[in-house]
Amino acid sequence: MGLGGISLWQLLIVLVIVVLIFGTKRLGSIGSDLGGALKGFRKAMGDADKEEEDSAQLNQPDAEFSESSADTSESVSEPDSDTTRNS
Repeated sequence: MGLGGISLWQLLIVLVIVVLIFGTKRLGSIGSDLGGALKGFRKAMGDADKEEEDSAQLNQPDAEFSESSADTSESVSEPDSDTTRNS
């Protein structure tokens, strides 16, 4: 028994019939086209994974800041109007 109840002899007979119908040259071109399509699909999947990793890295904060460092921006005073008019 082979795959799902199909014996090896039945698979060989089907293979011979397919070769007789399509010919070896056409089967070779179909195989190379299928291989190229699979290669392109794998490349696209790899590019998508890389793009996902890059976007995940861009979304991460560069550094962690505490709230005390954010409060220091409020303590900066504005310059006096008298010191800016020295003309």
